[in-house]
Amino acid sequence: MIDSPAKRHWRMSIFLWIGLPFIAFVGIAKAAPDLVPAWKAHSGSGVTGTFIAAEESCSHGSCDYYGSWKAADGTSTRTNVLLYDEPASMRIGGTAEALDSGAAGGVFSTEGGSAYLLVTAFAVGGLVAAIAWPVFLWRSWRSSRRSRTPSPAPAEVAA
Repeated sequence: MIDSPAKRHWRMSIFLWIGLPFIAFVGIAKAAPDLVPAWKAHSGSGVTGTFIAAEESCSHGSCDYYGSWKAADGTSTRTNVLLYDEPASMRIGGTAEALDSGAAGGVFSTEGGSAYLLVTAFAVGGLVAAIAWPVFLWRSWRSSRRSRTPSPAPAEVAA
């Protein structure tokens, strides 16, 4: 099936006006704030404590666990947090050792995982989209402006 030029233009317009700003927003507003905490947890930095799963949210074969976290020394607690990189054996009521490295929405399992890579990919993708969006809009505007401007008539050649 071959797409017509009009259909390709329509798809590109939707991507430029909706897709890129959405990717930029998600990457910058949602992932970027957790970038440093994710890498800190990956390197083992943060306050060690225990996560207790209270709620499970599953879709497409994977589950996220929300619950409470309490520091091992008892100095701090957090409620309604997500456990990133949960162990495969996690169930509601289960516990896991986790690091609080400052992520707004959750704590990181000490067993490790790839959450830091996912957060990094979303943050970098958001930054690239935020840079690409105005560049693509400018190029699109410039090219549409050129196509509407009539070309000068060729000069007559004197014999």
